[in-house]
Amino acid sequence: MEAWTIWLIIAGFFFILEIATEGFLVFWFGVGAVAALGTSFIPGANTITQVVVFAVVSIILVLSTRKLTEKVKPKDVPTNVYTILGKKALVSQAIDNVKGQGQIKIDGDIWSAKSEDGEPIAEGASVEILSIDGVKTIVKKI
Repeated sequence: MEAWTIWLIIAGFFFILEIATEGFLVFWFGVGAVAALGTSFIPGANTITQVVVFAVVSIILVLSTRKLTEKVKPKDVPTNVYTILGKKALVSQAIDNVKGQGQIKIDGDIWSAKSEDGEPIAEGASVEILSIDGVKTIVKKI
């Protein structure tokens, strides 16, 4: 198998791997492999020269674009249950940790609830959602 064929396979591997990952890092190794592929057509460019071209091009591209890719990277946005953290809710069923009962209503949804400090909270009271423990919200009375 000729050197250019091997570099083509390596480049293809890195480009396919980039599709499966996030972060735009593996792509540059694919570009480095393409540079090494080009080097393989130069008369007298042995395997060591090709590997050096691959390494140098890949490292330069990774280091020079790292800050750019960090800026483009999407910020973490809370989704699903984590969007209710810190919100205010209304106790729809008295909260009693000892009896294992209690519910709150928030944004039209009913959630099972426990009080943060273990103290009972009466029906109709306003609470703040502090965290999620399994399927129950942990709340404190406002």
